[in-house]
Amino acid sequence: MARIYIFKRFERFWHWSQAALIMFMLATGFEIHGSYALLGWQKAADLHTTAAWTLIGLWLFAIFWHFTTGEWRQYIPTGKNILAVMNYYSVGIFTGAPHPFRVTQLSKHNPLQRLAYLLVKLFINPLIWASGLAYLYYNELAATKWAASAGLSLGSIALVHTAAAFMMLAFLIGHLYLSTTGHTPLAHIKAMITGWEDVESDAAAVTK
Repeated sequence: MARIYIFKRFERFWHWSQAALIMFMLATGFEIHGSYALLGWQKAADLHTTAAWTLIGLWLFAIFWHFTTGEWRQYIPTGKNILAVMNYYSVGIFTGAPHPFRVTQLSKHNPLQRLAYLLVKLFINPLIWASGLAYLYYNELAATKWAASAGLSLGSIALVHTAAAFMMLAFLIGHLYLSTTGHTPLAHIKAMITGWEDVESDAAAVTK
């Protein structure tokens, strides 16, 4: 095994800050929906809104960072080895087969990860963003002719926002599980803390 520097400092900050904000918003969101009572509806709603604006700011800065550093290329989908990776996660991981993908500094995510992260960035995140803002500013939106003609109701916007939140929850659960599937259960998590990933020596040579 060899060690290569995979995740830059901002990537790690962005990852853990985003994770904390999303989990906090899921928790407050469930309270807003009446699933439990802890903070009280108004307090939960206020904190949910504050966290939402913080997350939007983080997303905007992350978009800027990805495009100025060229890291956006890490999320371009590829069909290379995708069937092998799918076979690994469905069968090989349970039989001790080697992972068909090798991490490098220029290719941090395997084909399935690229598709999953791209789905989050281009579909789930914008859906949460748009529906959340539409819900927050529904009174102003409802006064426009466009909203009236589209037949948008507060209930339908809330339903879309809730559906997007459950999509994010499903992604989070899958992400947490897959983060434990490295050569040790904490290997991937440790890499996102330190930035350094343990890889096989031939993969490390690719980055030199």
